[in-house]
Amino acid sequence: MDRRRIFDEVFTLEVAVASFVFLAVMSALVFSVARRRAGAGATPSGRAERLGLEWCYVAALAAVAVFLVLYTALANHREQRTVTRPTVRVDVTGFQWCWRFRNTQPQAGPVAVTATCHGGRMPTLVVPTGQKVEFRITSRDVIHSLWVPALRYKMDAFPDHVNTFTLIIDREGRWIGRCAEFCGQRHQSMDFWLKAVSPKKYATWLHHHAIAGSGAAV
Repeated sequence: MDRRRIFDEVFTLEVAVASFVFLAVMSALVFSVARRRAGAGATPSGRAERLGLEWCYVAALAAVAVFLVLYTALANHREQRTVTRPTVRVDVTGFQWCWRFRNTQPQAGPVAVTATCHGGRMPTLVVPTGQKVEFRITSRDVIHSLWVPALRYKMDAFPDHVNTFTLIIDREGRWIGRCAEFCGQRHQSMDFWLKAVSPKKYATWLHHHAIAGSGAAV
């Protein structure tokens, strides 16, 4: 999945930069302590500051910060870019304290899935593998956040606003999804399943639920 690969690239780079800075600071600290002990009894320098060295610190930190911001912004732009029209659209509505998923695609009627997220009754968001799926996320009441930890993707759901993103899931499977924004009394039970199936199985699922009516997917 492209977005997971982009996340891995950005995360790996940020970890590498953070590790390098940590090692550089720790090395300088160890060197300073060792030098201080080796020169015990020596007269300390009378200079209160070293402007040239301090400006080098500031320039280095600014350069690293600018680089990380630009790299992350460019990666985010690649993540949000949609080259072709999505094959499937899913309207996601968060509410206290569960989810409603409404699947639509060309030449097929909408299928809505919801549940109570209470007593093990969790809704299942079904999507096809290998196809662009556009998610349109909103909230009915307070701020929620659609989060699938295994796929490393999260998007906030705001009242009276729609956030949009596109995913391609390249393998079949089922993953737990959660609300990542504290939203009230039963926030901790606001879970759902994300299930990716082959396009053929997805078409069968759509047809079955369009005939049977909306309900909780399994």
